[in-house]
Amino acid sequence: MKIVATNKKAHFEYFVLEKYVAGVVLVGSEVKSIRAGHVSIEDTYVSIRDGEAWVINMYIKPYEHANNFVPAERRARKLLLNRSELNELIGAVSQKGQTVVPLRLYFEGSLVKLEIAICKGKKLFDKRETIKQRDLARDRARELKN
Repeated sequence: MKIVATNKKAHFEYFVLEKYVAGVVLVGSEVKSIRAGHVSIEDTYVSIRDGEAWVINMYIKPYEHANNFVPAERRARKLLLNRSELNELIGAVSQKGQTVVPLRLYFEGSLVKLEIAICKGKKLFDKRETIKQRDLARDRARELKN
């Protein structure tokens, strides 16, 4: 498993409740660009439309050596999920305060997979607590090192 991109802000901005793995429908030149590492999933989210999951605002740089057909950089891309997983996502999104956020993009063999999670937004005091815990862990690591 080769991790290509991670959403570092997701764990800071949200509480992760449940994770899923989804395939992504891509064009051949997009796969080549992802293999080269020219992808970003920052500010990306998952939308449910017409009973299908779509990843919105995922940036994939156009492949330099592509011929005529160059897809849009930030187009909506369909996610491949089981019907039961889709139903769980639809139920979670319909509840107030929950959203679906991509966590990381990786290759599993030759397939591009996107790890998504049902998340609940953190309040400001929760973010402060996260920062405090991170600082304490860093201080403990320094003390153990010395």
